[in-house]
Amino acid sequence: MMAHKVFISYDHSEDAHYKYLLQAWSNHPRFVFEFDNRSVQTAINSEDASRVKAGISSKMKDATHLFVIVGKLSHESDWMNWEIARAKELGLKIAAVKIEKSNISPTGLLNIKTSWATSFTQARVIEALDNAVVGYE
Repeated sequence: MMAHKVFISYDHSEDAHYKYLLQAWSNHPRFVFEFDNRSVQTAINSEDASRVKAGISSKMKDATHLFVIVGKLSHESDWMNWEIARAKELGLKIAAVKIEKSNISPTGLLNIKTSWATSFTQARVIEALDNAVVGYE
């Protein structure tokens, strides 16, 4: 089976440690993770946002999947909402995991065929990525 090229969308202020766990798992032959840290200090409506969006889009165009880490504040993140919308435009498969069951999903993940990992474990993340499909209009 070919490796999934996965762009990770997460709240940089709250959930970076989950990104580091994924990086530790990235030597697994089934997937390659792509991260973009340029949006960390840039407001989505700032003058630099178009440059950041272009860089993120470039990485996303090379990906097969978007994997969304849904933390406590994810639903409030303009960047995460933009990344989900961009993934849909590019026809990426979308998978996600809620860190806590009570976390609110970003609206872009709702009413589409998001492949949900039932927990943040390597086995469940792989399963969600393997089961992800393009399922939105």
